[in-house]
Amino acid sequence: MTQFFGLPPYAVSYLVVAGGGGGGAYRAGGGGAGGYRTNVFGESSGGGASAEAALNLGAGAYAVTVGAGGAGSTSSSSSGGGGSNSVFHTSTSAGGGGGGTPDNAADSGGSGGGAPATGSGATGGAGEGYAGGNGSSFSGKYGGGGGGGAGAVGVVGLTTGGGAGGAGVSSTITGSSVYRSGGGAGGAIFNGATAAAGGLGGGGSNTITPGNGGAGTANTGGGGAGAYSLDDSTVNNGGAGGSGVVIFTLPVQAIATFSAGVTQTSAVVGANRVYTVTATSTTDETVTIG
Repeated sequence: MTQFFGLPPYAVSYLVVAGGGGGGAYRAGGGGAGGYRTNVFGESSGGGASAEAALNLGAGAYAVTVGAGGAGSTSSSSSGGGGSNSVFHTSTSAGGGGGGTPDNAADSGGSGGGAPATGSGATGGAGEGYAGGNGSSFSGKYGGGGGGGAGAVGVVGLTTGGGAGGAGVSSTITGSSVYRSGGGAGGAIFNGATAAAGGLGGGGSNTITPGNGGAGTANTGGGGAGAYSLDDSTVNNGGAGGSGVVIFTLPVQAIATFSAGVTQTSAVVGANRVYTVTATSTTDETVTIG
């Protein structure tokens, strides 16, 4: 298709981050980060993949959806909730997998959920993210695996505490470098566990005080942390996953009109206007380019 200066089709760069998975309850795994896809030249998609193909869009309406984060688990018999998918045109990023619990395995997703103390981390999606970390147990001390991140596998749970969440991936699509899609920290069960960190890019973290797992950061796709419990009689809750985000660029002369259910902001960066979509009311929202 021939492209004339100032007229559609326009060259479009995008970053599509899905909602992060929720952390597990009770010596549990951290939630996996939301899937991470981009076509920004020179940058990387999740799971070690290269940027996706260049995209030119003509006048018309195109799908845009921002996925919500998954709920944290509230029971040892159910894993954390999976994050919801995010979409821009034909690029779909899968929601992060929920962190596992003693009676339920971690779930796969854009990045995989971390394992409970006695299990294996779940797989991430090709071109989106990495697997969650495995759990560990020794002499009554249990450490859940960290949730997988877009840029790294979740860390294996330790006998001193849960594993850290896998790191996310950075992008300069907004004009400055920002990490997104970090995995949630793994949980633990025993007195005196060390703190576990969420993955760089919005993953929820834990402290040394037993309690609910930390939530993933909104609009980063960060996974929620697994719970820290003092003993077998206490069931604390996993942290919720962070919501995703869709970011795309158009030349400044292009006109973009959004359907009513879209929450977005925009800013001019060089010759482009960068649109950051932080929420959509339904899965049928659109942006119309003219």
